[in-house]
Amino acid sequence: MSTPKVESEQHGELNCWRITSDTAELLVAQQGAQVLSYQRLGEPPLLWLSEQAIFKQGKSVRAGVPVCWPWFGNFKRNPDAVRAMYREEDGPAHGLVRGRDWQLLGIDSSGDDIRVEFTLPDARGDLPGWPHDVELKLTIVMGEQLNITLSSYNQGNDQITLSQALHSYFAVSDVRKVQVEGVDGLNYIETLANWEQRTQQGNLGFTGETDRIYLQAPDQLSIVDPAWNRRIVLTAQGSRTAVIWNPWTERAAELADMADDGWQRMLCIETANVVDDLVTLAPGATHSMSLTIGSQAL
Repeated sequence: MSTPKVESEQHGELNCWRITSDTAELLVAQQGAQVLSYQRLGEPPLLWLSEQAIFKQGKSVRAGVPVCWPWFGNFKRNPDAVRAMYREEDGPAHGLVRGRDWQLLGIDSSGDDIRVEFTLPDARGDLPGWPHDVELKLTIVMGEQLNITLSSYNQGNDQITLSQALHSYFAVSDVRKVQVEGVDGLNYIETLANWEQRTQQGNLGFTGETDRIYLQAPDQLSIVDPAWNRRIVLTAQGSRTAVIWNPWTERAAELADMADDGWQRMLCIETANVVDDLVTLAPGATHSMSLTIGSQAL
């Protein structure tokens, strides 16, 4: 492989790096250590970047893979053990790290792989209201596939409990024409119907707003996209929960950073530790959650 090309770019208020190999291109922001886009050269994107994305300090970008940590979703919907870690009554949705600048540790190539590593110094006790000492790292490896790993190492003296997610936005030809494989028979929480627990029958297709938490999810899920003649294959480790979300028409119209029809071109499948699938770290313990994204022709 030839040496990867690394370019510094400014998108609005955010510092970013565009990394191009012989076969793929990755755009990643310093804020949130957020992957903004990823595609194999000559193919449609695998990760979705909103056409109306807002690149503003302190605001997560509607794109790619935001990191949700040390809690996921609505703070008050989190279990008591997660909320007990925080010293405030309420907290921002999806935690405390998406809108903060991470430190780039390096961009290195080895063989056919390009490795990008970030850490968040603020997690060592400097997150407002969250006084715990965690070495938090995000490692991105771009090769034949894209691998993203979030690692939490408890360097403090107390046990900590957290929920988290890699909130991935996938690019699709038209969400109304794709299906998710691997969910048949899984129990899920239907958050749009009072958080009822239900059981999935067959593959998941999309006919309206969707916001489901799939429990005891398998390691592998796939998005089958006939119009683009591909299957996006997602392989998770360190996670037993998958959150599947699409805002559909009315919710999309309320989002300033999404085109009114943007919902048609995206689907979130979030690799997560939520509900009963929490992360509890004794002093000195480490947990890693990872997502590998690949694609195959149908």
